[in-house]
Amino acid sequence: MEIEDVLGNRLRLKILKILSHVRELNVSEIARKLDANHKTVKHHLKVLEEAGILQHKRFGRIHLYRLNEASEKARTVKMLIESWETSKNVK
Repeated sequence: MEIEDVLGNRLRLKILKILSHVRELNVSEIARKLDANHKTVKHHLKVLEEAGILQHKRFGRIHLYRLNEASEKARTVKMLIESWETSKNVK
């Protein structure tokens, strides 16, 4: 999967931004923060996981998602988000 396929979607970028600021969240929490449909969010989480950027663990019916800290892609995405947010605050 190409980078533009993974990062070229606004909802996926918002998911990554949220998860770069918290340890982990379940699908419902992410959907609520985005005011988005649960099924849609789950689809985008799957794309990000297949790209190696996210990982999840399961507790019964609850799926907790987080950035995959072992992934160079995930570390790069987190660094990009942090850099972008820092530069927004510099005038």
